[in-house]
Amino acid sequence: MEFCAEKARDQLVKAIRDLAAEQGFTAVVVGISGGKDSTVTAALCARALGKENVYGVMLPDGEQKDLKDSQAVCRALGIQHRIVNIGEMHDALKRVTDQKEQTAGEGEFSVPFSRESDINVGPRLRMTTLRYIAQALGARLAGTGNLSEVTVGYCTKDGDTSCDFSVLGRLTSLEVVQVGLTMEELPAFLVEKTPTDGLSGLSDEEKMGLSYRDIHLYIREGTCGKPETDEKIRRREQANMHKRTMPKVLDPFAG
Repeated sequence: MEFCAEKARDQLVKAIRDLAAEQGFTAVVVGISGGKDSTVTAALCARALGKENVYGVMLPDGEQKDLKDSQAVCRALGIQHRIVNIGEMHDALKRVTDQKEQTAGEGEFSVPFSRESDINVGPRLRMTTLRYIAQALGARLAGTGNLSEVTVGYCTKDGDTSCDFSVLGRLTSLEVVQVGLTMEELPAFLVEKTPTDGLSGLSDEEKMGLSYRDIHLYIREGTCGKPETDEKIRRREQANMHKRTMPKVLDPFAG
């Protein structure tokens, strides 16, 4: 079935309104990274609920070179916004777990520094902060992840996978761009910006070793036309299924 970006956009706006009416909320919080996913999510929420009911939160971890893009999103949409720097929280976590000291007392284990673990701290601290703000405002937290990312596990458990509702979870990365380009309130350069995690210094595609086009074709067509790449995506999809489902509840009464 051919994808219609305008129809998908309008369906999502309606779905947000319907959910708000069903659950009785009027405002949402969105973490604004300056990338296409949070940009399009915020724009859809603003269309659905009114710009005055969307709170954009920018969450740099110390220095963030694309903070100006995040601010440009908020200005373009006219949404309420603020900056909360999580750098001190991140440093405090490393300090209290003694990662720099690498020492432990009798019967204690030491916590070694892990670059991957450290990179994932950012999304988890951001989500804690967003939930804190959302609850204080009596608002719901809108998720910004897309289907391409979650399919290959390019997301952080208890980080960007955590939300009250997922706006883009049924759209691939390429489809998010198409939807964003139908929204005249959004500057095209923000929608078409090369996706990065803002933490590792690499683009998403460089870090994954996969292209979003190949992931899109794998999801929508069943193959990207390259068997080795299909298998790589399939393995990642299977290995990261735990990020897409609720924690398994073990049954003490089975057997």
